[in-house]
Amino acid sequence: MSNLQRVMMKSRLPPMCPNPKFPKPSDRGFRRQTDYNPVMWSDYFKEQQNVETAQGKFRVYLSEPPVEAGPVLVMLHGGGFSALTWALFSSEITKLIHCQCLAIDIRGHGDTSTDDEEDLSAPTLAKDVGDIIQSMYGDKAPPIILIGHSMGGAICVHVANLELIPSLIGVVVIDVVEGTALEALASMQSFLRSRPNTFKSIQHAVEWCVRSGQVRNIESARVSMPGQIVNIETGKLSTTELPLLDESATEERTKFANPNAIAEDSELPPPAVPESLPQASAASSAVKKYKWRIDLSKSEKYWEGWFQGLSQKFLDVRVPKLLLLAGIDNLDRSLTVGQMQGKFQLQVLARCGHAVHEDRPHEVAEVIGTYLVRNKFTQAAGDGSFLKHLPAC
Repeated sequence: MSNLQRVMMKSRLPPMCPNPKFPKPSDRGFRRQTDYNPVMWSDYFKEQQNVETAQGKFRVYLSEPPVEAGPVLVMLHGGGFSALTWALFSSEITKLIHCQCLAIDIRGHGDTSTDDEEDLSAPTLAKDVGDIIQSMYGDKAPPIILIGHSMGGAICVHVANLELIPSLIGVVVIDVVEGTALEALASMQSFLRSRPNTFKSIQHAVEWCVRSGQVRNIESARVSMPGQIVNIETGKLSTTELPLLDESATEERTKFANPNAIAEDSELPPPAVPESLPQASAASSAVKKYKWRIDLSKSEKYWEGWFQGLSQKFLDVRVPKLLLLAGIDNLDRSLTVGQMQGKFQLQVLARCGHAVHEDRPHEVAEVIGTYLVRNKFTQAAGDGSFLKHLPAC
């Protein structure tokens, strides 16, 4: 059959029905816009408290106490984040095991207020954690598992090495390794300068958080980002303004350089964002209403102290340990040897960003829940069907 005959036959066929799963490019403009409105902390935690120590008042968030006896998971966020970074994870893990979650706003972050906001040295932050536990529980502290992400993971290791919590039974470190962390410090100031300094609204901040790739899970960004910015006029954390009035929720979306950068489906990871995006988004803000809660660039003198010698300190921790990474390439030599010797459990979750616990909270909850049950620190809630994450890379 000649090409001419094929063309003639095709022209006589009825037109193909459009596939609804693959809309035409012209239809893309009619798709529902992504919701960047902030969410209240109370949707995930039962209560918030201000814990007083000799250094100041520390904001903590608590989940519902377990029905049966279980440990307290004390969670420390990374630099620039807040305790609300653990919101989705707390909601997930309390469904899987018997435990209570305690998320802390570290000094200089969130709604915590201390005498010296700029002292972010490792010994000071570690002592803060010990003082908080002492103030809350005294000499009757329950079994405690320390869980920390990035800077918070390093502080967990320092707390454990200094033996500041007598009832400590386990340590979980999320996506921080000495070697790669120290190497990244050289470009940290450049990264901080690339971020917008101000936001015109809370929704604008949430949208930037997702579009820039800081957090790939929109639901998590909606609850965690308000804990990272303050109102320039009042100086108060933006969480104090929630819930927003109805008219605030109808705000026009920010005109970013690439308006189609975020896919409709939240499960799809966002594409790489051009380096010019943060600058463009900042320039488009007609009103400078919110700024970052903490200026991380001023804490540079403490960065090296967080991570120097971290690998050996982690290996020296006497309680069972879990290291959860976003990529196996992040493992340095000493940790590789230690893992082969069985000194700690290693788990790698690929296809997620640095904020592993925000991007994939359910899977992180499964990994940590399995680690806790396997070490007999607690029991599974329900049938325990989630127990499937064996130590692996």
